[in-house]
Amino acid sequence: MRNMQKNPMINKIAIFSLLIMAMTVTVFAGDAEAGQVSNMYATIWSLVPPLVAIILALITKEVYSSLFVGIVVGALFYSNFNLKQAYLTMLTSDTDGGLLAKLADGWNVGILIFLVVLGIIVSLMNKAGGSAAYGEWARQRIKTRKGALLSTFILGVLIFIDDYFNCLTVGSVMRPVTDTHKVSRAKLAYIIDATAAPVCIIAPISSWAAAVAGVVDGVNGLDLFIRAIPYNFYALLTIVAMITLTLLNFDYGPMRLHEMNAQKDNDLYTTESRPFAAEAEAVVTGKGKVIDLILPVVVLIICCVIGMIYTGGFFEGESFVNAFAGSDASVGLLLGSVGALLITFLLYIPRGILSFNEFMSCLPEGFKAMVPAILILTFAWTLSGITGLLGAKEFVAGVLASNVGMLQVLLPVIVFLIAVFLAFATGTSWGTFGILLPIVVPILDPTSELLIITVAATLAGAVCGDHCSPISDTTIMASTGAQCDHINHVSTQLPYALTVAAVAAVNYILAASIQNWMINLPIAIVMMIVTIFIIKSIYDAKDKKA
Repeated sequence: MRNMQKNPMINKIAIFSLLIMAMTVTVFAGDAEAGQVSNMYATIWSLVPPLVAIILALITKEVYSSLFVGIVVGALFYSNFNLKQAYLTMLTSDTDGGLLAKLADGWNVGILIFLVVLGIIVSLMNKAGGSAAYGEWARQRIKTRKGALLSTFILGVLIFIDDYFNCLTVGSVMRPVTDTHKVSRAKLAYIIDATAAPVCIIAPISSWAAAVAGVVDGVNGLDLFIRAIPYNFYALLTIVAMITLTLLNFDYGPMRLHEMNAQKDNDLYTTESRPFAAEAEAVVTGKGKVIDLILPVVVLIICCVIGMIYTGGFFEGESFVNAFAGSDASVGLLLGSVGALLITFLLYIPRGILSFNEFMSCLPEGFKAMVPAILILTFAWTLSGITGLLGAKEFVAGVLASNVGMLQVLLPVIVFLIAVFLAFATGTSWGTFGILLPIVVPILDPTSELLIITVAATLAGAVCGDHCSPISDTTIMASTGAQCDHINHVSTQLPYALTVAAVAAVNYILAASIQNWMINLPIAIVMMIVTIFIIKSIYDAKDKKA
């Protein structure tokens, strides 16, 4: 049960070596045509590179090489198979999609620094003994697996400001507790991921609400966002499904294997790939108490909120809501996390919790802990950038625009499915609703309920595709927060996400007909719970036969 099939690493290394050698030898073979347009621009071929990366990742269970192959395929498509231009497209800032261009992007750099600082704060809390003290405190009060999982969910709901922040903070705080109750890392990653984005996309004060409000012209974007919340079936039903599964103590699909291994064999990882296993061996040198974990986390939340409203102009006279809607999440999280790190220094050093040298030693430790996430994010951003160069967004937008004359009763579900596919292929939910909302909003009556339902379907589809995609930054953050192998998280979450997506799709057809959330939402919730009970009865019947 514990060991899955090993990857043929020798064959992959040989293939990659030959590929790189061929590109390097021919990189100076001739000049590419400046400003040329790819023959595959805005065609269905533009979606092939991310799909190659996703399929390879699911087959090989190895994400780095899969993303790299996707980048190579995309670069070759973009350059019309000119090896020199492909090589330069992949690595330089000659275009907006290259590795260097992505690492020079201010938003991306802000997120990477935020990741590193958060890793340092987590390392500090561990070394100071705050995490251990909290784990002991929680173990005395949280007696069951259900309690551990529900506590993780509740903490995720409370940290609704930003999904990146949510994933990493909830993971670092609750991991010791769930480990004690033999919760697999895959299940922890699912709880984190199923809470982070769904909560943020239905919270009026969040970076997601700000992003949605920022891409809608001609109407009040924040008002539209709030009115769409009751129709955001995927986000709401994901939360319903997660709570129902937890209360029933039931899992299906690959998650069932992970949870059985965790409970019976105390194996939290299931597979041989466990990139964060060494973290459990971190030496505690401080004499920290529960307050030494809680206070840095609270300070981090407060500082990040202040940082975000600062970037939105709150201290220049903007209202809190408008400041949040106009905030720069990347810069705000960067400012907030660095401020929290400085306050943590003042909390630990004067009280003698850690020595100065011990504090400083956590800086490289925290950075090293975030290297896997940084590497995957960098590759994912590069793949997304090259996919953008190929016109994937224009292709999908064209498909949607050419079908706006369809029966209106099917419009929300069609938009939902297109959003799922686009977010899955590109790995970005924000990019997905940034593309689709400007198309959807103008074609519908601004006073109609159908506009609200279709906007909600766009947001729901973006989150769903984001959940399913191995190249999604939020999915990567959830894996990192839970210290779970990334592909394990993707493969175990996928059946749950698809189940909820199917129920959501049916309810978007019903919603377009009924157009009353007070009727539609209860129907959707009941349908979701009944679906889980049906799946459980199927598994129970199989267990009895076995």
